[in-house]
Amino acid sequence: MPTRSPWGHNLRWYMAGLCSLSFVVNYVDRTTLSVALPFMSEDLELTPGEQGFALSAFFITYALAQLPAGALIDKHGVRRVFGIGAFVWGAVTMSVGLIRNGTLLIGARLVLGLGESVGYPGCAKVVSNWFPRSERSFANSVWDNGSRIGAVLALPLVSALVAALSWRWAFAFTGALALLWVALWFTTYRDPDKHPKLTAEERAKLVEGGARFAEAEAGHGPKVRWRTLFRYRTVWAMMIGFFCLNYVLFFFITWFPSYLVSERGFDLLKLGIFGTIPGLVAIAGSALGGYSSDALLRRGWSLTRARKTCLVGGLLLSSVIGAAVLVDSAGVALALLSVSYASLAFAGASIASLPADVAPTPHQVSSLAGIQNFASNIAGVSGPLITGALVSLAGGSYVVPLLVSGGVAVVGALVYGFGLRKVEPLPVSHQARVVAA
Repeated sequence: MPTRSPWGHNLRWYMAGLCSLSFVVNYVDRTTLSVALPFMSEDLELTPGEQGFALSAFFITYALAQLPAGALIDKHGVRRVFGIGAFVWGAVTMSVGLIRNGTLLIGARLVLGLGESVGYPGCAKVVSNWFPRSERSFANSVWDNGSRIGAVLALPLVSALVAALSWRWAFAFTGALALLWVALWFTTYRDPDKHPKLTAEERAKLVEGGARFAEAEAGHGPKVRWRTLFRYRTVWAMMIGFFCLNYVLFFFITWFPSYLVSERGFDLLKLGIFGTIPGLVAIAGSALGGYSSDALLRRGWSLTRARKTCLVGGLLLSSVIGAAVLVDSAGVALALLSVSYASLAFAGASIASLPADVAPTPHQVSSLAGIQNFASNIAGVSGPLITGALVSLAGGSYVVPLLVSGGVAVVGALVYGFGLRKVEPLPVSHQARVVAA
């Protein structure tokens, strides 16, 4: 066993950083179209319908592919499947710079969703393998924050590329970033049991702390069929709870700028300055959520109590989104919305830890992450549609939509509080043990 490493005893944090970088690139690539579309539409003669479908096509395949992506990672390994998926999304992003019509653009977005679907279950698997239970939540917040950093970077980066070169070269550049990440991934990533730079001291820390690679190394254990996971009450609580969180979260991703302009009277300058505040605060909220859950564990709290405290507390506090429309001051409203967004991110770190915490065996971690993220992306598709319908019915008012969002957050807290009884590996059925035997 090698005992020397340039990373000392912290090779696992390099792996978390590698995952975070994947999500930075992931979000830059998926957002490139949003920034470049006004400049593309004239060149490609895109109709408004084609533009709208091109923007939404990504989420159709992204959501549906979560289910098989997680299962494939569990079956064939995270290194291979994550790397192939990232290569696909990088290559298809670059190819957009060559397209000549709307049909090809929509097809490229559908394939992009397939490629990027490996991100969430892949990162969940990496943390499951590389981190002890007491550091798992903060490690998940590290890669989860990559998505927020990528979303912040995308606007100025892509805008600069379009202005300096063209929209076609913007896609070539951002897609190439993914291919560079793939090269880094295949060069440096290995599971702990195969990594030549893992020191004996760090390995012992992982094994003693409950990193799930050690459990897999000890024996494959009973086979649990993928469809069997849907029989567990815990899995349904994970799905519904994450659906509720993402319902609220997607308000910030989709309708938030429109709210500030139409309801609070922000001009373009104010929108550009103050509109970034909730997203920046959410980065701190995610890190705090990950740290808090792990700190409670280190203080002797049970895994159930530590995770549920952060899940329920974060979602309950995020319900202040409903109060934002009831105050007169735009500044107070923005502060409440910032608290709401940060609270969602606070809970999100523990949500990302649940697949590793409750998987019956290590071979279902990515499958559970894919199932959980599939449910959350149903909210990502339906939430903005529902909000838009409610705004239309209310004559342009955001009062009812945001009160509904606050109510959904409370429902999510109740689901995690009462539907998620214990955070522990799910019991393997007698039938599964017979199959294994």
